[in-house]
Amino acid sequence: MIGSLASATDTEVAAGAALAGAEVVRARYGRLHSRIDKGAGDFATDADLAAEQAILDVIRAARPGDAVHGEEGGRQGAADAEREWLVDPLCGTLNYATGSQLVAVNVVLRNGPAAVADPFSGEVFLTDGETARVRSGVPGDERPLAPTAETRLVDVNLDPPFPSAPGFRAVDLLAHPGFVENFRPRVVSTTLALAWVAAGRRAAYVTDGGDLSGSVHFAAGIALCRAAGCVVTGVDGGPVGPGGRGLVVAADAGTHELLMSMIGDRGRNSRNG
Repeated sequence: MIGSLASATDTEVAAGAALAGAEVVRARYGRLHSRIDKGAGDFATDADLAAEQAILDVIRAARPGDAVHGEEGGRQGAADAEREWLVDPLCGTLNYATGSQLVAVNVVLRNGPAAVADPFSGEVFLTDGETARVRSGVPGDERPLAPTAETRLVDVNLDPPFPSAPGFRAVDLLAHPGFVENFRPRVVSTTLALAWVAAGRRAAYVTDGGDLSGSVHFAAGIALCRAAGCVVTGVDGGPVGPGGRGLVVAADAGTHELLMSMIGDRGRNSRNG
């Protein structure tokens, strides 16, 4: 597969790399994993490292002149490289280490094509920057991504840090009366949920944070959602990018507006309290 990707498009390289990482993650599932402490309760496993290496092998073979920034290995490649790939080899490491299959493998060319692979469903969600689609594990089965809020399921990331507190706290959003009237919360603790918004399996996704546009965790999912036609802003309603704050990604404008009104209510209550 690696050799065949040398003449492939960037989208196919992203998809091939993500699937290579996903294959490693799936093969090592259920084992007793060694852990590498990263501080503040965060850690990587041997599966993270092996998956990242598999992804790097694909990208290096297909695009040897590009730089790669991996979550585990940092930035590698020529310092003056004009192109950089962002790699999150196992998003949901804690889930994975405790036996949950709610994980994702994220690969994106900065400001370009992206892919998010689900190691256990066999699906890969991909975008060329203009269109977004999903391939199942069945050969030839490829469908466009079609966001919809019909499920009313909203994934909310409750993992720290919480840089926007007390003005915005995700847990407060869940306690808002309007939230339980309109939505049902889910907490999967992986950015696979962003791909699910693009695919119509979630109505929205909410997380605190700073500028997540260049994050190895979020950049691929953001690219997918934008290409699929989702509404993508920060938790303050501003654009995602330098100076941005977290993410509110919704299947449609009405869902986004409703969530932002609840976030605004909590922010006002916090300032007045």
